[in-house]
Amino acid sequence: MLKPEPKIFRSDMINCALCIDAPCDQGCDIVDPSTLLRSIWFKNEQIAAQKLPDENPCLKCTAPCENKCVRPGEVPIKDLINRLYYQVKPECDTEIPADENLLKCELCGIPLENPFLLSSSVVASTYDMCARAFDAGWAGVCFKTICSIDIHEASPRFSAIKGNDGSIVGFKNIEQLSDHSVAENMAIFRRLKEKYPEKFILASIMGQNEDEWGELAALCEKNGADAVELNFSCPNMADGGLGSDIGQVPELVEKFTAAAKRACSIPVLAKLTPNVATMSPAAEAARRAGADGIAAINTIKSITGVNMHTYVAAPAVHGRSAVGGYSGNAVKPIALRFISELGNNPKLKGSHISGMGGIETWQDALEFILLGAGTVQVTTAVMQYGYRIIDDLKAGLNLYLKEKGFKNVTQAIGLGLDTISETTDTLERDTILFPRFLKERCLGCGRCALSCSDGGHQAIKMDAQRKPVLDGKKCVGCHLCVLVCPGKAIAPGKKRIVREV
Repeated sequence: MLKPEPKIFRSDMINCALCIDAPCDQGCDIVDPSTLLRSIWFKNEQIAAQKLPDENPCLKCTAPCENKCVRPGEVPIKDLINRLYYQVKPECDTEIPADENLLKCELCGIPLENPFLLSSSVVASTYDMCARAFDAGWAGVCFKTICSIDIHEASPRFSAIKGNDGSIVGFKNIEQLSDHSVAENMAIFRRLKEKYPEKFILASIMGQNEDEWGELAALCEKNGADAVELNFSCPNMADGGLGSDIGQVPELVEKFTAAAKRACSIPVLAKLTPNVATMSPAAEAARRAGADGIAAINTIKSITGVNMHTYVAAPAVHGRSAVGGYSGNAVKPIALRFISELGNNPKLKGSHISGMGGIETWQDALEFILLGAGTVQVTTAVMQYGYRIIDDLKAGLNLYLKEKGFKNVTQAIGLGLDTISETTDTLERDTILFPRFLKERCLGCGRCALSCSDGGHQAIKMDAQRKPVLDGKKCVGCHLCVLVCPGKAIAPGKKRIVREV
């Protein structure tokens, strides 16, 4: 029987709604299409392909899974599975590891089963939520910030910037801290530690004065927390000198870190704000006060949009809004910049870095690790897709570590730091790396020529067959065409020396 021609589908174009209890699974007795689609979405195709049975069930199938889909006719499940069989599976050189031992690591000397934690937010704010996260496979949680302040939240309190496929690219919140009492949160810690003694509880706290920072740290230790994270960075708690106002003043960071360190014997991490030009002054202050690690980044002060009819920014609360914290995949480049700054700072050597800011896939997490993070924390992706994303986070990173021959994930920490410079002055400027056109993939849309003409150097023209032609005398190797091509039909090509050294 002839194999069907595998089709190319980008993970951001499969149009899957990523349903809970997905109806498509009811249409197949052999595989769970929803699990395969989710792995494709989260850039984990090799894992999905290797979990398929030896024989392709789609060959003689009429695709009832597609008929049961909540978007019937829009998600090419059969074609996607065929592609896994005939294009991805033959290229899988590394088998899925038999266990997750490669993921074992530590946070300030405390063992973790993997480097993935929930960050301090609504996703880790009750006993039930934390318990379900632990059961799903997360190694630990940073519990939503505990305080003695009377918290009453606004409604609505979220807004977002969305991509073309409808998924959230950037996310804004005006949410504050835990609205449970200190006593209620301590009871949650005790219950969690009793049922999940091997899981890691990082207690986020915020005090209103020096004594309170110490009191909260001591209480968290007494009730089962494994470590404390000092919230010097919440942009929604700036009134009265709290939150990000503290993180912008190294003297306050040092003062309150010292208070927490005096009051407890468990590790203390300072969570710092990205709403600064550089993070090192505050990080060094925390280190001088005895902090065992740094957590970064918290959300970025933002306004996501203004309603053109009411003139009110989002989210609108009874005709008013406020500057809030921006998160999601859009902030990852900013987060990575700060993580590399911390990782390259010799004064912070030996400090644990817990990185966060826009992590959705295992590749995102790996980038943080390569720039110095020993653990990673996630919130916005969980708010979109649920705790279940831990499956693909662990599986993808585990396979990568095996493929690269690492003995454990800690060997990857900081491997990318030597490639980063704070300025562009050190970069080599004597060669041009030309683009290379993959004509078999070319759609003939002409986007490359348009972008090069109006945003580049007029080096690309379309021929009579609607294929791009490069003028090497005009091309400067900027690679704008590589980035804008919707068919991924342009790749780096040959180098040319333009100036003899």
